[in-house]
Order: sequence, then structure tokens, then C-alpha cells
Amino acid sequence: MADSLTTQLLADLAATSAAEGVAVFAGLVYVVLTVQRNRWCWLAGGISSLILAVLAAQSLLPMQAVLQAWYVAMSAYGWLRWSDQTGTTVVVWSWRRHLLGVAVCLVASAVVAAWVASNTNAAWPLLDTATTAFSLFATLQVARMVRENWLYWIVIDAVSLVIFAAQGLVLTSLLFAVYLLVAGVGYATWWRQCRKLR
Repeated sequence: MADSLTTQLLADLAATSAAEGVAVFAGLVYVVLTVQRNRWCWLAGGISSLILAVLAAQSLLPMQAVLQAWYVAMSAYGWLRWSDQTGTTVVVWSWRRHLLGVAVCLVASAVVAAWVASNTNAAWPLLDTATTAFSLFATLQVARMVRENWLYWIVIDAVSLVIFAAQGLVLTSLLFAVYLLVAGVGYATWWRQCRKLR
């Protein structure tokens, strides 16, 4: 069993397109620069997301394609916001604000997933839609320097890792494994930054 999994993994890696490789590299640059609160993260993220939008659409993950297109737009917003010095201070939102955001994401996920399941040939309608909704919310938090964004990313990245691997985008799923680790580091880093500002 382990040999067949290794063989399949190597075959999938060998079949990785150059576009996916560029997207993964740019994605890694994005998360490293985000942890450091460097605004150049948004350029790298925009490049990665543009490529991943096309790959997700080709892999029957329509909501992931929409999400990646959203990331491209958020890259422009994040660049502009982080260009202003007042936009580079880590902040903490109230639990009520998070609760409202989670409730909106859950309702939107249920409604949109039902539509996606009945009107498309999406491979993972509910998970694809839920990760998209929560990623939209988490990305807004990144652009606004909200510390807890990293906690959302830990869950989102774990789920995304599984669905991309299941669709044969092995290198992209490995990227999400790295994102998962970086999200933990990002939270710790931004948490320390918040404590210094108090």
C-alpha cells in the first residue's frame, strides 16, 4: 500500500505543470512575506492566485476558482492598504465580530453549496463552498491586519489540502500543507506583535 501511494505521489509530482510550479512558488513567497508584514506579499499572492484560478477551474473546483479570482482583487486592496503605515498595525477583533462573520459564512456556504451541487459538476460542493466563504472572510482579515486570521487559515488550509490532493493537484496540496504550518507561525508572530503594542 505504501509503495503504491509513493508511486502515485511521484507520478503526480512528475505530471505537475510549470504553471502549478510557479503558482506554488509564488504562494510560498506570499505567506513568508505576510508573516513578516511585508507589502510585497500581495504581488506574489496575486500572481499565485491568478494561476491557481485557472487550475482550479480546470480541476472542477468552481468555487476555488472564484476564490482565487477574489484573492487577485484582494491583492490590489491589500497592497494599497499596507502601503499606508496606519494599515500595518496588528489588531484584534471582538468575539462578536468573529461570531457574526462565522454565521454569515455558514449560511452563505449552505445556500451556495446547494446551488453548486445541483447546477455544476463540482467534485466537492460543500467543502469547496465552505472553504471559499471562510477564505473570503479570512483574507479580509489579513488585509486589515487582524491577528485571528491565522486561526481561520489553519482550518481552511487543512481542508484545502485534502480536496486539492483528491483532485490530483499534489503540488498544490503540498503548498497547503506548508500554508498550514506557516499559519501557526503567523499566529504566534502576530500575537507577539500585539503584545508589544499594548
